[in-house]
Amino acid sequence: MQPTVIINVVALSESLLGDHAPRLTAFAAQHGQRHLQPVLPAVTCTAQSAMVTGRDASDHGIVGNGWFNRTMNEVQFWNQSNALVNGEKIWDRAKAEDPNFTCANMFWWYNMYSSADMSVTPRPQYKADGRKVPDVYSYPADLRDELQRELGQFPLFNFWGPASSITSSQWIADASMHVQRRFNPTLMLVYLPHLDYGLQKLGPVHDDVPALIREIDDVVGACIDHFEAAGYRVLIVSEYGIEPVDRAIEVNRVLRREGLLRVRTEDGGELLDAGASDAFAVADHQIAHVYVRDASNVSRVASLCEAMAGVDEVLDRSGQRDRGLAHDRAGELVLVAKPRHWFAYHYWLDEARAPDFARTVDIHRKPGYDPLELFIDPSIALPKVRIISKLIRKKLGFRTLMDVIPTDPALVKGSHGRDRVDATYAPIMLGPTSPQSLPFGETLPMTAVSDVLWRCLTDTS
Repeated sequence: MQPTVIINVVALSESLLGDHAPRLTAFAAQHGQRHLQPVLPAVTCTAQSAMVTGRDASDHGIVGNGWFNRTMNEVQFWNQSNALVNGEKIWDRAKAEDPNFTCANMFWWYNMYSSADMSVTPRPQYKADGRKVPDVYSYPADLRDELQRELGQFPLFNFWGPASSITSSQWIADASMHVQRRFNPTLMLVYLPHLDYGLQKLGPVHDDVPALIREIDDVVGACIDHFEAAGYRVLIVSEYGIEPVDRAIEVNRVLRREGLLRVRTEDGGELLDAGASDAFAVADHQIAHVYVRDASNVSRVASLCEAMAGVDEVLDRSGQRDRGLAHDRAGELVLVAKPRHWFAYHYWLDEARAPDFARTVDIHRKPGYDPLELFIDPSIALPKVRIISKLIRKKLGFRTLMDVIPTDPALVKGSHGRDRVDATYAPIMLGPTSPQSLPFGETLPMTAVSDVLWRCLTDTS
């Protein structure tokens, strides 16, 4: 098979190409560019699962970045086990065709315990004293130590949070090139998230966006040079584009005021009691899964959601089937935001009763996605001094909260998740160089990426 690398430049859209991205723009001019039709929801885990299986969420089961586990009565976000993704992955199909085929997954999600031959993914150490230590999980296991010895500790706090920067995408790119040199796998999947975070903070038309584009363009350009020199065919994709937003939909607060959502109080803070609630929403960017405990309440809850400002669609089970989202993990209702809107997970009605994790970076305890984790609370005087003092306390072994994250949703300026978007904000695919590829200029469904990738691998002319 023809060695191939698929580079996921998250949030790349046609509007970002041009003078600020000379390498990506030149690559598109040489190899072709297509729009990709987003899946619903157009979020990381769902989109990536569609690309590697060629199926929609009705089949592969990844209905978002997280969902309500009805058996555990818990909202669970950012799980890592590849067993959650149903269906044959592209590398399994290739292995069945060619026993010498190998695959390396570099930071695409659901990376752990898969049938890929090599894998690396973020996996912090959560210490008993409350510390979160940057680290990665790898297979083979010694690859973790090898990469961090060669490249330094994985920059977790530059990967997500207020300090997100090009540093993490640069580390992933360098690690990917290292893995190629050591193992020379037939297929490599590389995830570069840099644009995603900056565009959610600033929106897609901010004056600082060109600088962000130049940074990722340099990293991608180095990857193109490396992999082409090593004989690889290069395919570049994005999962979604970022749309401008300026209003949050606080669906859980509406459900709470209607007596449907319940909380319990611990140490003065309120926790969403999902298992005891008649209805609640799992917010995930521009979509929200609404879980309704009693079927007799679905119609009432649907009417409440339809009346909410900013809600564009309320999909029941029939509507979900029509949009490729018919799976038991999905909510009884799925809400889709109107343009310029996104869903916030907030459920407390009094800021003084917000849970302690609300003002921290805590992707696993929050019952929904929180883009405010990308910000430092602007109301904090001398935030750097506060952060440094807390870091010193942590290093000395004292328990302390890094409670510097704001709760004001008005700060967020970019989002994604809707599947019906203007071409300006649609995801794109650049390449492939395969002469048997589909004609340039077509809009392809996200699920077709798997077929294009297969053509890249099997066309050896």
